[in-house]
Amino acid sequence: MNEEMFKQRTKMLALSVIKIVEKLPKNKTADIIGRQLLRSATSVGANYRAACRGRSVADTIAKLGIVEEEADESFYWMELLVESGIVPKEYLQNIMAETNEITAMTVASIKTLRKHNEKKL
Repeated sequence: MNEEMFKQRTKMLALSVIKIVEKLPKNKTADIIGRQLLRSATSVGANYRAACRGRSVADTIAKLGIVEEEADESFYWMELLVESGIVPKEYLQNIMAETNEITAMTVASIKTLRKHNEKKL
């Protein structure tokens, strides 16, 4: 997968989460978890774009680390929505799978960059 395709995937994740959050029940718990999910999921794509503009391999790795953290955090908030009974698992199943894939691909990219960086030293 190339950089542009991954940018699109992370943007689609954000757009999907925006739609999900807009449909959450109107109560205090759903509002708080929804805000957290919205913040972390939209951060995934924004930080990936920043990583693409990294000034060095170390800078890119650091920014990809943020992408990994935000994607993992997004998954956590989705788990809470499901496990608290606010949202049925089936409703979030696909977006949770996509979030896991984005996390896994980010981790793989970090490992590859570290390996290549070590060879240069």
